[in-house]
Amino acid sequence: MFNLNDSLRYFLYDRPTDMRKSFHTLSGIVTNVMGRDPYDGDVYIFINRARNRIKLLHWESGGMVLYSKLLEEGTFARLRAFDDDAVYEGIEWRDLVMIVEGIVEDRGSRRKRLRSLRNSRPELRSNV
Repeated sequence: MFNLNDSLRYFLYDRPTDMRKSFHTLSGIVTNVMGRDPYDGDVYIFINRARNRIKLLHWESGGMVLYSKLLEEGTFARLRAFDDDAVYEGIEWRDLVMIVEGIVEDRGSRRKRLRSLRNSRPELRSNV
């Protein structure tokens, strides 16, 4: 349970996804559009058009797990440009962490949502 780490493979779906979709429909995208098996233990990442919601679909022993995050403000960063024909791309654990945490590697900065979080939580001011 709650078993995401750097030993897994991660696949980012490159099309905006309707976040009303859940286990079965997202599994259908993995199977029918991405041509992969949702039960293979890999993690499949979906982001909505506004880039403020993310879902991760992952099969673990005992069942399918769906992780979801909705941002209070700001957006999830885009990774490097995909190939025009690519529907999905394999990414590294560190890339996923950077997307979720709002870290933008090439500019050495953080996304807007983390600056406001730092201001609202005193314990984060000295760490960031």
